Order: sequence, then structure tokens, then C-alpha cells
Amino acid sequence: MKLVVVGVSHRSADLKVRERLYFPPEKVPEALKRLVASDAIGEALVMSTCNRTEVLVEARQDQDRAVVAIREFLARERSFSQEELDQRIYVYRDKDAIRHLFRLGVGLDSMILGEPQILGQVKAAYHVAQQAGSLGPTLGPLLERSFSVAKRVRTESNIGRNPVSVSFAAVQLAHQIFGKLHDKSVLILGAGETAELAARHLVSHGVSSIYVVNRTYNRAEELARAFDGEAVRYECLRECLENVDILISSTSAPEFVLRHKDVVEIIRRRRNRPLFLIDIAVPRDIDPSVNNIDNIYLYDVDDLRHVADAGLKKRKMAAEEAEKMVEVEAESFLSWCRSQEVAPTIVALREELHRVRESELTRFDARLRDLQPEHRKLVVELTTTLINKVLHRPIRFLKQQAGSVDGIGSVDMIRKLFGLADSTAAGPDEGERSVGKGEETG
Repeated sequence: MKLVVVGVSHRSADLKVRERLYFPPEKVPEALKRLVASDAIGEALVMSTCNRTEVLVEARQDQDRAVVAIREFLARERSFSQEELDQRIYVYRDKDAIRHLFRLGVGLDSMILGEPQILGQVKAAYHVAQQAGSLGPTLGPLLERSFSVAKRVRTESNIGRNPVSVSFAAVQLAHQIFGKLHDKSVLILGAGETAELAARHLVSHGVSSIYVVNRTYNRAEELARAFDGEAVRYECLRECLENVDILISSTSAPEFVLRHKDVVEIIRRRRNRPLFLIDIAVPRDIDPSVNNIDNIYLYDVDDLRHVADAGLKKRKMAAEEAEKMVEVEAESFLSWCRSQEVAPTIVALREELHRVRESELTRFDARLRDLQPEHRKLVVELTTTLINKVLHRPIRFLKQQAGSVDGIGSVDMIRKLFGLADSTAAGPDEGERSVGKGEETG
């Protein structure tokens, strides 16, 4: 096992950097193919969300080469200088990479502690990598285990109770601004999962009118119908903004949907009546310079960091329990990986010694030809028993070492001792972690 995670998240980079590193979903399959084309990377997964972009790989041989390959990949694909990137990235290897992935699925590394959407995002990244053919015998089982770990930990630790998402935080922010929302009208821009969650929370807060705008009008109609709202055609977006109180925007547009000049005209037509814009898209949908316009109040996803305090104390208590469970699960999976690394050596050892036995029997065949068949059978049984006794101690030793920190070193020692071919399964010391200059990740 030679796992490596290289990434940038809300803990190490601000929104401006994260949106530059964001991979649009349609770009990920080809990006994965370019990753695994590297002679340093055997398997790969790319996950890109509003709060993080991470690359998880199984290195072919040397982990350091894989880290370099990923850094170069991110810099090249997202037009970053290497120095600019190095100040913000974090790197996890082996057990730290396993622990990080498990914490991710549980919601322990999320900007909003315990939020449930991240697990769906990890699953989506898994399915994309599966379709692209970039998963293999290491990342496939690891990701599948992460899903079962997330389900168990979220259930048993209570961190999944009263879940808080970015969409919830956006609606909570609107509630903090206006107090009651029953007499407010809200425009939702976008019709994906985040927008749908926002609509659900708005309805629960008693919003009087919900309008939905999406580039695909049929999808806007579906979402509006589900929440007794009204679909608005995309070309009527600016006209609709002249009348609503709040905009919650969550599209996957590669460029600004609302620019400074658009909002200047909208606020003029509103006769300077205040408009609250909550942009939870990454990349951002709304030009941040609009915040300088009088009576425009713009909030982005980073502004939600301190909003979702509902039940935070309880979630922190649940998180402590969840962290312990994740640690046990990470150690368990690591032990399983190590046991898988020992098994091929045991097989190779048996095959090698029995090959030697067969070779020697063949060499002495002329001297044994005068023996009676029953005596020849005894010779075969004797040599087989002898080989099995010789194998007994090293095989028992390897099985005892399987799952331990010393397991990989034991594999290498046995292979060298018995002249076996190098094992591509053996990996370097795990647990190493490096972080970009001055950055700390959790």
C-alpha cells in the first residue's frame, strides 16, 4: 500500500483559491485519465467541492514521486504556479490518508461540523473514478470501506443527528438577517441538490414565495413544483431580482452569473430597496465587487462558517466519540491492507521451496529409478514433509507480523532471505504527513 492524498480545503485556502482549483464535474474523467497515465500513479480519485479539491492516489512505487506528480498536475490543470500551490496544499500518506478519508465521509473535516452532504460528494467522486477506470484493488476497497464507516459512525456517534448543511446555513443566515421569513420572497438560482436542500429549509421556515431560476427550465419547473413555488425562465433572472428580498445562488456556472453592472441596474430599478445575495456556489456565481454597491448585502460560502451554530456543542461532543471510532476503523483497514501484502509472500515462499524440491527430485531421478514404487512414494512424502517443516516457522512468523507496523519490513526480509522476486505490494513507512508552509489541516 502506497496511499497519498494531496489537497486544498477551507482549512488551508480561502474561497478565491478554492474556486480556482475547482474541477467542473465534466472535466474530471479526462483529468483522471491524465493522472493515471503518469508512471508514478497507479490508481486515482479526484474530489472537488465548494470546500475542497483533493487527489487521492495509490502510488506505483515511490510516494514522493507521486506527490510531485500530483502537485504538477494541479498546477498545470488549474493554472497555478508551483510556489503558490505549495503554500496551501496538505499531504497525507498511508494511515493518515485512510484516517483523513474516513473523517471526510463522517463530516469531521467539513467547514460545518457533521454536515451530511460530503458523504454524497465522496460517493459521486467514487462513481466518476469507477466509470473512468481509475480505481483498482487498493482505492476501490478503501472507498467502499469509507462509506460503511461513515454510515456506522454517523449513526452510532450521534454526529448525524440534527444535520447542518451549507444550504441550511444559508437559510439560517437569511433568518438571522430578517428574523421571520414568512413575509419574504426568495429566488433560488440553480436546481441541483444544494438548491433543493435550500428550498426544503426555506419551506420549513415558512417563506411566503419561492421562485426558481435554472438554465434548464424543465428542471426549474420540477423543483418549483415540489415546493409549491414558481419557475422563472433564465432570461428573466434580472427582472425577477427587482422584486424579491433574497437570492440564494448555487449553480455550476464557470463564470459570474451576476456581474457588477447587472446589480447596479437591478438596485436602481428596485429604487435602492435592500437586496440580500447569498452565494453558495464554487466557483462563485456573483461578482464579489457588488458588495460595494449601496443596499446590496452579499455573503459567500466562507461567511457561513460561523452561522451554523445550532446544536454545535452537541455535535462537538459527538465528534469526540466519532474521532475515536474513526481511529479504530483506520487501524483496522490498515491491518487488513498489511495482511494482504503478506499473503503473496507466503504463496511465493511455498512455491519457491516446492519448486526446489521438484528440481532436486528430478536431478536425482536416475539414482532413484531402482527403488520400488512404494519407496519412491516415501521419498516424495519425506521431501514434502521436510519442506513443510522448513516453511512452518517463517510462515507462522509472517502471519504473526501481518497487520503490524513491522509487517512490511518482515515481508522484505523473508523475500531477500529466500531469494524471492521483489514484491510490488510492499510500501514505505506509513504515517508521514506534510503540510504546506504555515498551514495546518485537521
